[in-house]
Amino acid sequence: MKKAISLVIALVLAFSCLTAAFAANAEGYDSFGAYEHVFIIGIDGCGAAFSMVESPNFDRIFADNAYRYDAQTENRTISAQNWGAILTGVACETHGMTNDSTDIKYPARTSKSDNNTIFYYVRQADPKAKLVSVNHWININHGIIEKDIGVKKVNRLTDPLVVDAVVEQIQSVKVPKLMFVQLDDVDHAAHTYGGFSDEYYDAARTADERLGRIYDAVEKRGLMENSLFIVVADHGESEGGHGGDSPEEHAALLAVAGHSVNKTTLGEEVHNRDVSAIALYALGIEKPEHFISEVPEGLFGESREKTVAENPADTAYLLWKNFLYTFVRMVNLIVGPFDFLAF
Repeated sequence: MKKAISLVIALVLAFSCLTAAFAANAEGYDSFGAYEHVFIIGIDGCGAAFSMVESPNFDRIFADNAYRYDAQTENRTISAQNWGAILTGVACETHGMTNDSTDIKYPARTSKSDNNTIFYYVRQADPKAKLVSVNHWININHGIIEKDIGVKKVNRLTDPLVVDAVVEQIQSVKVPKLMFVQLDDVDHAAHTYGGFSDEYYDAARTADERLGRIYDAVEKRGLMENSLFIVVADHGESEGGHGGDSPEEHAALLAVAGHSVNKTTLGEEVHNRDVSAIALYALGIEKPEHFISEVPEGLFGESREKTVAENPADTAYLLWKNFLYTFVRMVNLIVGPFDFLAF
């Protein structure tokens, strides 16, 4: 009699689980942990330049995704302050990094540190993950990203060589779980010719071409089905460069593409440092409590992949399979193990 009652209980619990699973599928796609790879492409000094020039690659990648040309930067419109915030999820006043960090030997950081980058948290979650950072500006690899957690750091002297190295990593046998890339030529053009110069806008057009090459490598490898692709700028430029408080300098591109990313213009409250929260969320890693980086409201929605509801035959098969599996597990737990019920 007791076993009969236990079987009934198991049946009810299994049915409840089945109902919950069906409801979850009906509601849509949970984006937390929905991606296997995150690619972050940083374009130094790009600001809102893609809104002012022809950028066919950016347009085709993000036309049906989410972006904002003028996301907010840190209070200081300087590279280290912003790349530091983008990678650590905290304000520049908290991480304390400056452009002189190329000579700073940061000590090994711990879970209690406010200076840990997202690479640290991905490594904690997945000790075997391939983590890669490819940069033109050496300060990022030397003074921002941890030195003792197994990040493959690649430094190249030109943007074309950076792109070559990035494509090589994408085509390698083991694909990076998290990759950060920094292109520097747009910022260099602003420093040399001015932020509103023809040379600056030409550099932005060239950056768009390089962005397209990186994205095409990801897509050709068949990775975009389970990858989040992010493009971000550290700051914008003024006529004299950057570091000041003009609206142009405080504008930073932020764009996100993925199978569950909504087609939307991100809100005015979005910061470039939100990249860190977005990346961890996509990989299924809870963000640290000290983060002020946030996943922008409305960024994620239902997957644009086929939902279960669009495949009735598959739906029935999967739901009944899950029901039987759950029922058997409940029986084994409540009544006791039976060899003929074992999975």
